[in-house]
Amino acid sequence: MNNYSTFGTALHRLAILCYVLFALFPLFWLLKVSVTPNDLLYSEGVRMWPSRMSFEHFRFVLAHSAFPVFFRNSMIVAGATAVIVTLLASLSGYALSRFTFRGKYWLVALMLLTQMFPLVMLVAPIFKMLSPLGLTNSLTGLVVVYTAFNIPFATFLMQSFFDGIPKELEEAAKIDGATQFMAFRQIVLPLTLPGIAATLGFVFTAAWSELLFALMLISGNSAATFPVGLLTFVSKFSVDFGQMMAAGVLALIPACLFFLFIQRYLVQGLTAGAVKG
Repeated sequence: MNNYSTFGTALHRLAILCYVLFALFPLFWLLKVSVTPNDLLYSEGVRMWPSRMSFEHFRFVLAHSAFPVFFRNSMIVAGATAVIVTLLASLSGYALSRFTFRGKYWLVALMLLTQMFPLVMLVAPIFKMLSPLGLTNSLTGLVVVYTAFNIPFATFLMQSFFDGIPKELEEAAKIDGATQFMAFRQIVLPLTLPGIAATLGFVFTAAWSELLFALMLISGNSAATFPVGLLTFVSKFSVDFGQMMAAGVLALIPACLFFLFIQRYLVQGLTAGAVKG
């Protein structure tokens, strides 16, 4: 019996190791190509690591391209979207979790309905709505669109965390003289920090990597975000793979730092939101 248990454990760990390697290999290849000089990109064929390293692609991306502008725009859009959506989703998720009001289930159904449409189908109507308002080719327009599309899922995510917090805690606070908002701010909100971190991480990642709306609504480099900026490394007859990969490596840094900062809350949040009670 012990042999079967040991074999099963080893097989399970081997499967996890294979999955991790499969998931991390594209990132490894991204780094490998980014430090490979142009003269070795094609001459050496397929190698696990170049015979000579160079940071010329990083120097070009940082000093001679518009990547710093793209990077700044993505930070503004992703950061603003994450903060706004998390704030609104916390309030709306709490309302759906704690209150019963007329039209509540119709509202939930409507929010679910918004998630069923393909985004491609909505590009033209959204462009037509934003254009008269001067929100095309604008970071503000992107924040508005990203906020609108991320709020429904973020609301349901936050609602699941609020559902897991006993209502008795708020009732006890009210007995001590706290108002509904005071109970929410002082009792419930601190207990949902893992959920807030999970929501922030999800929304930040979604806004940081979104391409479709950024490509359709932005027409100039001054307001372009990082995913759109990567297309500038693709010309009519060639692709600057080294520079594109270097830009990709640099773009990973803020996302990695962000998740490193919230990781202790994120793990708790992803597990706590899945179990009610």
